[in-house]
Amino acid sequence: MLIDSNGNKLYAEYHTVSKNRPTLVFLHDSLGCVELWRDLPKRIATACQCNLLVYDRLGYGKSDAMATFERPLHYLELEADVLNNILESLQIENAILFGHSDGGSIALIAAAKYQNRIKMVISEAAHIFVEEITLNGIRNAVHSYETTNLPLKLEKYHAEKTEAAFKAWTKTWLRNDFRNWNIESLLPEINVPLLFIQGEKDEYGTLNQVEKTINLVNGKSEKYVLPNIGHTPHKEAPELVLEKVCAFIKHYF
Repeated sequence: MLIDSNGNKLYAEYHTVSKNRPTLVFLHDSLGCVELWRDLPKRIATACQCNLLVYDRLGYGKSDAMATFERPLHYLELEADVLNNILESLQIENAILFGHSDGGSIALIAAAKYQNRIKMVISEAAHIFVEEITLNGIRNAVHSYETTNLPLKLEKYHAEKTEAAFKAWTKTWLRNDFRNWNIESLLPEINVPLLFIQGEKDEYGTLNQVEKTINLVNGKSEKYVLPNIGHTPHKEAPELVLEKVCAFIKHYF
């Protein structure tokens, strides 16, 4: 299905089982899309008997292209607003957010701002502030984009939008003014259950992201740190992530 968002069309897949069950909403990372989640969303939704919403943000996957790769400093906060508008348009009042990387940050922001709709957050490898390890990881990604077949791999999912999507991520995060981006002040507004998943060897963030988030939120929170795992636990250790996430959801729903 296509969802209208400020005059743009966003691609989404929406499956319902019961209006009495919560809706799992999956929020992809800085180079992700619906297709790149593979079968994880459906597996979790089926195991937990939840409704399911997965969508491509503007500029990714099968959604419309970005007008420009240049982003404002608060682009993640704006994406949380877009998410809320989508939930409102679909009349989803009991969302469980599962966000990875950029999507994890969007999930945290949305839970802080829109407490009436967000009932739980599963945040995987999210960022609440900028670290040097993050910037080094992005610089390495730029090098790979310039010297390997990474553009071709990404074009499989983003087609002609690939270069803009890549620049939107890398050029924004590597800007001097983005170094001070920080959402720690929002976290005390989160009063719903939170599961923070992180790979111990995440090449884009340290465990300080986890610890500070857990310490600042006011809802019941739990961390799940996987040893010898990098930035994408749901791909590197899918069965462990599925088991943990399902147990966490079933505890509350």
